[in-house]
Amino acid sequence: MKREEAFSRNWARLVELPAVARPKPLVWTPERVEHWKRTGEKPGPVMVWTPEQTGAFLDFVRDDWLYDLWHTFIFLGPRRGEMCALPVQEVNLAALWLRISAQIVEVAYRLYGEAPKAESVRTLNLSDESAEVLGQGRAKREKAREEWSSAKAWVESDRFFTHENGEGLHPDWVSRRFKRLVELSGLPPVRLHDLRHISASLSLLQGNDIKVVQEGLGHSSRQITSDTYTSVLPELARRETESMTSVIPRSAPYDVLRQLELPQKLFNDGMAVVHADAVRARDGAWTISVKARHDDRPLGRIKTSAASQERAAQAAIQWMRDRCKEAGLRILSAAKVSGHLPEPGRRLHRLARFVIDSGAEAGLDGWTPVPVSPSGPEASEQDQGAA
Repeated sequence: MKREEAFSRNWARLVELPAVARPKPLVWTPERVEHWKRTGEKPGPVMVWTPEQTGAFLDFVRDDWLYDLWHTFIFLGPRRGEMCALPVQEVNLAALWLRISAQIVEVAYRLYGEAPKAESVRTLNLSDESAEVLGQGRAKREKAREEWSSAKAWVESDRFFTHENGEGLHPDWVSRRFKRLVELSGLPPVRLHDLRHISASLSLLQGNDIKVVQEGLGHSSRQITSDTYTSVLPELARRETESMTSVIPRSAPYDVLRQLELPQKLFNDGMAVVHADAVRARDGAWTISVKARHDDRPLGRIKTSAASQERAAQAAIQWMRDRCKEAGLRILSAAKVSGHLPEPGRRLHRLARFVIDSGAEAGLDGWTPVPVSPSGPEASEQDQGAA
């Protein structure tokens, strides 16, 4: 029946729904973990583990029957209904892929199988580690199949992930099982669905584009992925901040403690490679040294009151530029060396690596010709050594 002929007015248009704010995922930082331990309160409805906490959970469930399932949730980010419905034939460990082509929907604990949305049908690439973990899980289930079949108790479900007797998994049971494992591990609580946030965040932390994350999660647009499933891990936020500050050249003041000298013996074919190391004192000041090798004596030394390792590296680069300009040398490459911010009073930390050009043309001076006999065993050995 045509709607316009059956109803003269759509009364649902008069209903004004309140605005709903999408909950922002929060990371379990040490401060939030301490608050949770003290009060038992979660900072928000959607919480995400850090990489260290995620690794601790995987170590805890290493011997669990469904370890390969938890591993897949974390590293691939599928939905629970997709994994419960995953057919055996849609997993190819030799070619390193699995295909999401089915899902199970739960309504009042009753299960209904249906095809996922068009954008949710996708093929997920497997890493070598994921393929190995899934292979171990499959071998474990094949062994259980032999044991349960002998007792005529094996249930043929054609599912990749099953119970010990081959029976298919119920999505709600998987969620409750995961919740119990988290409680036993002592880690701060996260929901099973929150593992999709973790998977997306870890993928971004590895440098993957948001489009890659979107396709892996099976979203229709990257906006949904960006708004919903990409929690900002502390490591990701720090990398973003450092990348923003590093693209703008800044002058970095420093005091010369020992003038930088680059002796001629450092140059091979007109080029030399040197490194900038630093140590941070308890007052926050950085002492930066340039060496040919990290165990050599310093070729020069400066001191700077940079507020961060990024700024200390900038001071080292600025110093090298100034000195090479005075000496008539040219910097071919100045690469910052990434690393964690050192604590005051700790050992030397690498800051940067420089490739210096002396400007001299490589010639034949200093080369000594080596006569080679056209025949004989000695000539054969020399030819092999040259090769």
